[in-house]
Amino acid sequence: MNRYRLLLLGLAVLLALSCAWSLAFGAAQVPLERVWAIIGQHLFGITPQVPVNSGQDSIVWQLRAPRVLLGALVGAGLALVGSVLQAVTRNPLADPHLLGVSSGAAFGAVIVVLYLGEFAGLLSLPLAAFVGALASMLLVLAIASRSGRLHSERLLLAGVAVSFVMMAASNLLLYLGNPHAASSVLFWMLGGLGLARWELLWLPALCLALALAVLLGLGRALNALMAGEQSAVSLGLEPRRVRLLVFVVASLLTGVLVSLSGAIGFVGLMLPHVARFLVGAEHRRLLPVAALLGALFLVWVDVAARTWLAPQDLPIGIVTAAIGGVFFVALLRRR
Repeated sequence: MNRYRLLLLGLAVLLALSCAWSLAFGAAQVPLERVWAIIGQHLFGITPQVPVNSGQDSIVWQLRAPRVLLGALVGAGLALVGSVLQAVTRNPLADPHLLGVSSGAAFGAVIVVLYLGEFAGLLSLPLAAFVGALASMLLVLAIASRSGRLHSERLLLAGVAVSFVMMAASNLLLYLGNPHAASSVLFWMLGGLGLARWELLWLPALCLALALAVLLGLGRALNALMAGEQSAVSLGLEPRRVRLLVFVVASLLTGVLVSLSGAIGFVGLMLPHVARFLVGAEHRRLLPVAALLGALFLVWVDVAARTWLAPQDLPIGIVTAAIGGVFFVALLRRR
């Protein structure tokens, strides 16, 4: 337990330092000492000891800081969702992107952006993304189930099929929609953090905190489902009810994250395996570590995305897909 707490503390400190350090990178380089001065001024009211102009202050605090925090929230949320989906489906390849959840959320969000507009204010995009994610997940479950039982082998195939169908529907809407609106949506569909704003961060932060609390409360149930459905029933659990609750929570969190960051794949596939390697498969220990690793991973992937082709901003989904594809192949060869 002491080693586990030390690991959590180390990951949290590393994440905080990474978030601050990553603010220095981008098309316009800002020296690290000025980044620290800007952070100290805005967070603690400390008068900068080094010269900081208004342009650097705007770049670091108004543009990069909310982007970095959104990246950390999205990475943590996707890793959390991937961990619980792998548990309830008993499939090590389960991932919100591969199971069609991200594609369903993107489909719902595209409908709002191109056709419906802000029918519910700022909540329009997250609400539509949640409905799309939940519908996609239920469709995958219906296809993968046979005789009332969920087959993990069929689940991944059903998820890939539904994901392709949702992607095709989204592309069709983009093709038929307004060309100017379609071009603005395309970058978002590839995954990016360019929509990050201070006033939007409260929603993913709140959803992530609530989802983590609920899923930690289901830790023992998730452990039992990993051991098999018969073992879960013998312990007095109702597997269907637990799965339904997990799917609703996963769809809600994925929908909110996708509405702000677009479809970023493979984070939920890779980081749960790294977390299990570090702390094992007990979910009350696994989930916090997976969330911290996911946040840390996406913060630095975002740094790579905005520096590799600077001054152009590379869609972050392209980077995660490239890394995740290699990881996926390696996982298949191992198993």
